[in-house]
Amino acid sequence: MTASQPAPTTAPQPGLQPASPGRTVLALAFAETIVWAGVFYIFPALIKHWEGDLGWEKTTIAGAFTAALVTSALCAPVAGRLIDAGHGRRLLIGGAACAGLLIGMVSLVQAPWQFYALWVALGACMAACLYEPCFAFLTRTRGGAARKAITRITLIAGLAGTVSFPVANLLAELYGWRIATAGFAAAILLIAVPLFGHGTRPVPETAAPAAGGPDVGKDGDGLRAAMRRPVFWLLAVAFAMIALTHGILITHLLPMLDERGISTAVAVLAASCIGPMQVAGRLAMMAVEQRVSMNVICGLSFAFMLAASTALIGAGAIPALLFVFVLLQGSGYGVTSITRPVVTANLLGRTGFGAISGALALPFMGATAVAPTLAAAIWTVGGYDAVRLTVLALVGLGGLSFVLAILSARRR
Repeated sequence: MTASQPAPTTAPQPGLQPASPGRTVLALAFAETIVWAGVFYIFPALIKHWEGDLGWEKTTIAGAFTAALVTSALCAPVAGRLIDAGHGRRLLIGGAACAGLLIGMVSLVQAPWQFYALWVALGACMAACLYEPCFAFLTRTRGGAARKAITRITLIAGLAGTVSFPVANLLAELYGWRIATAGFAAAILLIAVPLFGHGTRPVPETAAPAAGGPDVGKDGDGLRAAMRRPVFWLLAVAFAMIALTHGILITHLLPMLDERGISTAVAVLAASCIGPMQVAGRLAMMAVEQRVSMNVICGLSFAFMLAASTALIGAGAIPALLFVFVLLQGSGYGVTSITRPVVTANLLGRTGFGAISGALALPFMGATAVAPTLAAAIWTVGGYDAVRLTVLALVGLGGLSFVLAILSARRR
């Protein structure tokens, strides 16, 4: 199947009436904001409170988040297959509901093994209700209209970290971190879950299967066919490099800048601006997407991140380049949450898209999980100068892999 063929559609489930496309997208946007804030960003937001109150080592606590991300990566292909089988609605609702219950149980932990067990389970929930399954569901059910929906969702949900950090810390300071986690659990269960329920209702243009569409029963063959093509593996490398380099920069930016003698206030300001720059990048993409293909935008994102890494290296001599880095890294990385599913569909087609998306999420999430540890290992050998050079090389590798994927798809 080629990307020009009609996308698979799903018939409405019994008892579900078609809903407004705009309202369903808005519901999914706010649902994703809440689950990202309460399941993902809550960990870095509360890690200092856990360290101070529970008395565990920082590495012990951080290891739980790594375990969650690894579990999420391993579960992503399974989630994709469930979406291909027509269970996307149940997956998103159920994943959010389980995440809410588990985050609530985090407020009760007393021992490290309990903490780890809950975060491993939360990793499976991440694979069921964060961006990857949501965007795979939209791509499957809305076809070409999915790009606009995905863009709108990321514009709102991109501010999840901006919500989570101040709210979690305010609640923790006033009432303790246990009340803070319980509060986020309540928000997920009482707000996000119903929003997922509304957001995954069928919309008029996808309420019935499209005539001439591909046989949904053959979706299981889509992943096997994709994996026989070099494009699949080149995209896997390209997307993994995005996750690996951004993960390194985000987790090590503050100590990296401290080593350069940059004040804590300036470093925190720079790190805080990356999130808003991601939203700015998505807005800029929306302004040009009618005139520029998504493949080109994805290629430009690699160019932006390559320039960002160069600016970060040069910031040692010219401090003003630090904010050039923030602008380019934030905007370049920000559009990738939109370009990854769209480019994947463009180059590999939509047959079995859930399974393909889930398989490509495995190296992406795996790279996110190992990024902090890899950077620490490189630092022990060559300091942060070596880390910065490594990031530059890895971004270059990702950009080269993406160009080769485009060329391979065109030859086919």
